[in-house]
Amino acid sequence: MKNVFAGKWVWITGASSGMGKGLALALASGGASLVLSSRNIEKLREVKKITGLDEEHCLIVPLDVSDNQAVKKAAEKVLKIIPRLDYLFNNAGISQRGLVRDTVLEVDRKIMDINYFGAVALTKAVLPDMIRKGGGHIVVTSSIVGKFGFPLRSAYAASKHALHGFFETLLIEEKDHNIVVTILVPGHIVTDISYHALTATGEEHGKMDLVQARGIPVEKAVKKILKGVAKKRREIVVGNKEIWSVYVKKYFPGLFLRIARKVKAV
Repeated sequence: MKNVFAGKWVWITGASSGMGKGLALALASGGASLVLSSRNIEKLREVKKITGLDEEHCLIVPLDVSDNQAVKKAAEKVLKIIPRLDYLFNNAGISQRGLVRDTVLEVDRKIMDINYFGAVALTKAVLPDMIRKGGGHIVVTSSIVGKFGFPLRSAYAASKHALHGFFETLLIEEKDHNIVVTILVPGHIVTDISYHALTATGEEHGKMDLVQARGIPVEKAVKKILKGVAKKRREIVVGNKEIWSVYVKKYFPGLFLRIARKVKAV
């Protein structure tokens, strides 16, 4: 298969670790030029160093995606420097571990600001430029819980559900402007996402969940993701056996609810 990423500019949020880092390394090895963003500039510098890309082909743009003004300014800066943005990977995100009845509203708002509004704000900031220059490909990281509700993940699931509504609409609206949209639906990938998940009071969960530790390696997930993005797939589901829950929920909703209710609070 032809390497569609060679010579292209790709912006990745959440690029300092996990899937974002894995995507950066794989894309760089395939000849792409990168814009790397996250809140942690030191880790971004480490990722850039590992890619082996020089200043001309790799930009570090520190960014808190929950800050809408910062997102707008970052987009303006990037679009003035690079010739065109070919791919945007909206990958930044945060998870949750807390019952609905215990979770303070500030946690719900923070998760929506990062997971939903962050992706929306950056997409809106680069979309007009993509259209003017003939199109582009926007990728957004959802989750299998973007397909259903799940215990201890109320705000996280809500934010991921919202991404599906927004980006499916974008896909429909902008097809004639050559805007391609891909929604990633990962299950359990071995990353630090559970460490940084917010508890009901807004503190970090601070530990690796057992199901997370048993997930698939980042490298394996990234390989499938990039293969699907290259084929312009609208949706890419990636993970282990847990991805079958997506199809159980769709075709056997009663069975899914019985299984989900057996999940214990942590």
